[in-house]
Amino acid sequence: MIHISSLISKKAKIGNNVKVGPFCNIGDFVQVDDDVELISNVHIEGNTKIGKGTKIFPFASIGTTPQDLKYNNEPNGLTIGERNTIREYVTINPGTGGGGGQTIIGNDCLFMISSHIAHDCKVGNNVIIANNVPLGGHVTIEDSVIIGGNSAVQQFTRIGRLAMIGGMTGVLKDVIPFGLSIGNRNYLQGLNLIGLRRKNYENKKIMDLDKAYKEIFSSKKLHENLSKINSEFKDNELVEEVINFIARDKKRPICTPLNQE
Repeated sequence: MIHISSLISKKAKIGNNVKVGPFCNIGDFVQVDDDVELISNVHIEGNTKIGKGTKIFPFASIGTTPQDLKYNNEPNGLTIGERNTIREYVTINPGTGGGGGQTIIGNDCLFMISSHIAHDCKVGNNVIIANNVPLGGHVTIEDSVIIGGNSAVQQFTRIGRLAMIGGMTGVLKDVIPFGLSIGNRNYLQGLNLIGLRRKNYENKKIMDLDKAYKEIFSSKKLHENLSKINSEFKDNELVEEVINFIARDKKRPICTPLNQE
């Protein structure tokens, strides 16, 4: 079902049961998988792949040239997974040579009105990005993250799995998995305990994670604190995930609580 007013390149690959409403534009190298719906006025170009069952609302702009002055028309691409919802005025850019050339988005995400996914971002599954939230280039968002409205994420920042970012937060530092981060310049307020319970983790694991969190952030000497973590947490995969996240190579400092010594 393709509206007569839409322009679709003969080179584009369009799957089965795709619905294209009025005034859409699909470029030469675009691949649109089965059961995708473009409501109207959607622009898609570049080496862009749209996964099954994704729904894109009016005035979204997908796959246009990265907003990076270093970009020099090198080969790049954008891959969007399955069953995503991309609301009005969302913009998503492909990668650049400086970031591996690819922007990648997982499955079952919701991008609310006027959110922006910049070049070379990696976004996991079940992510919710609220209204007017820009992700700078090279940002990594792990699975099941929620970012509140009017927040902004600086380039090269990482946000760990199941973390929650409060509305109107400036994210300049990496947020650990399961972290709850707020503030004009973000700091840790604690753990996303509600999110953990909704994922049906055992209370014992959550309580131990909370205890480990207090030990890890007992002072500003994070790596020294990590070395003192008790063996009682060795079988807790949640604690291990936080430790591995902190220990990994990174461009940004780790977000910490305000009340550290």
